[in-house]
Amino acid sequence: MTAKTLLEFIDLRVEKEFERKKDILATKEDIAELKSATRQDIEGLRSDTKQEITNLRAEMKQEIADLRADTSQEIANLRADLEVKIEKVRADLIRWMFIFWAGQIGALIAILSLFFK
Repeated sequence: MTAKTLLEFIDLRVEKEFERKKDILATKEDIAELKSATRQDIEGLRSDTKQEITNLRAEMKQEIADLRADTSQEIANLRADLEVKIEKVRADLIRWMFIFWAGQIGALIAILSLFFK
């Protein structure tokens, strides 16, 4: 009788322990559901990531086009400014050349007039 009671006690303890741990342990179905959910999440992330990459590419292309347009405009403005400055320098150079040659001619006339007197 004691052996039978001992076996019943052990069976009862094993059942209680199993009941306590069965919620913690994963079954094949739990693993399959988790695997399926994970795959769906990954597929969702892939499509979201692809869409984000596509959007980012479009934004970058637009920013590059805007930057090119801005750079072209800045270059055109700089070119116009340089042309104006070059024209001013050219005019100053011609004026100073005229003053230099007028002075040279004046000095030559003065020297010649002293020489021939």
